[in-house]
Amino acid sequence: MSFYIHNTMTRTKEEFIPIDGKTVRMYTCGPTVYNYAHIGNFRAYVFEDLLRRYIKFCGYNVIQVQNLTDVDDKTILGSINEGISLKEFTSKYIKAFHKDLKLLNIESAEHYPAATDYIPEMIKMIKKLIELDFAYESGNGSVYYRIDKFDRYGNLAKLDRDGMRSGLRIDSDEYEKDNIGDFALWKGYTKNDGDVFWDSPWGKGRPGWHIECSAMSTTILGESFDLHCGGVDNICPHHENEIAQSEAISGKQYSKYWMHCNYLVVDGKKMSKSLNNFYTLSQLLEMGYSGREIRYELIKTHYRQSLNFTLNSLNSNKASLNRLDEFYYKLLDLSLNSGSIEDLPKWAQKLKIKFTDEMNDDMNISGALAAIFEIVNEGNKFLSNDEINREEASAILSLWLIFDSVLGFLIPEKEQIPEEVYELANSRLLARKKKDWDASDKFRDKIYNLGWSIKDSSDGYELRKL
Repeated sequence: MSFYIHNTMTRTKEEFIPIDGKTVRMYTCGPTVYNYAHIGNFRAYVFEDLLRRYIKFCGYNVIQVQNLTDVDDKTILGSINEGISLKEFTSKYIKAFHKDLKLLNIESAEHYPAATDYIPEMIKMIKKLIELDFAYESGNGSVYYRIDKFDRYGNLAKLDRDGMRSGLRIDSDEYEKDNIGDFALWKGYTKNDGDVFWDSPWGKGRPGWHIECSAMSTTILGESFDLHCGGVDNICPHHENEIAQSEAISGKQYSKYWMHCNYLVVDGKKMSKSLNNFYTLSQLLEMGYSGREIRYELIKTHYRQSLNFTLNSLNSNKASLNRLDEFYYKLLDLSLNSGSIEDLPKWAQKLKIKFTDEMNDDMNISGALAAIFEIVNEGNKFLSNDEINREEASAILSLWLIFDSVLGFLIPEKEQIPEEVYELANSRLLARKKKDWDASDKFRDKIYNLGWSIKDSSDGYELRKL
């Protein structure tokens, strides 16, 4: 089974083969923790989660690093404005970020390094770059990277080298690629930094944003690793600068593959607070949407296509997920007490192959989801005609769980059952033991009116949210 991805560096589809053939070492750009992450951020994180899960499905081990940018222009300004320490300011957003990951069923990375924990490694890299003449001191305690020294600068973003201006010094962490010039590796202290600074050979100051990721990635994953991901907005200048810094020191290829997801827009427009179309995950949850519905919305558009996020589409997801849930529960009910698992029926085997074929083609999610819903359609036909036995149902259910290990939304979320529903269910169970069928039916109807179904089982009963 060959898995092909679109490599941003070459702009072509390439077969994905880890450097050691066994373990994929991947670096994914995490949040700058100056505010709560929004759905545009989570579009990238969900894409990276799908990629991670499918790499594991293909039989590889994964070591994922997702950084936390906890020192940059924005975090420093935020902490000063609130009158609290940088650590206190960023810690609340880091905590919220991890909570949001769980709500979207995003698997945990193996490492979540914070930039402030890697300052010595950054200083060491900057010293090396100065020694190699790829960097220079400015005289005010700052250090800049000399872009004209690195002859591969611009390869990732396909920049016109004639338009670059070495000697033009850029202090801002984030800037437009039209302003390509020498970028800050170390920023000399100014009063605007408040009490945020570290001692260095160039005086007190702080690192630039770009050197942070180079230090964290190479320290944890090594000088060369398999895969680097992020949003298309990170290609230039951030990822371009990472390559320049890291490869100037090592002389080796920084990342073998690069993958980037496209932008998210809301109702066809760029997300903006001024347009009242800016959503955080908590805002959508307050509006009544579930993490599962949001994950489905973020995942169902191919990662290299722009995603048009709309509330109407979120609403339609409920019906799609209900179809998946009804099929899952039918399989679950039929497979109960099955003594063994038979081979997949031929029709299901063909659709399993279709799913993997589509995912192997640069994660063609629309084709993969088409295979999932085709399984539902075909399976329902056979179920309605009693042409699936318990053992076959168990085999299809096992396949469903395998697919869920990739997609992360096929299994219904466990609902918190209200105490009132539990009391009615227990009263119904007692009535049935007394063979008081009229009372049993009344309790069942009350449970139904509260939005739950009840089914008798060997353990007594099973409750499900309608």
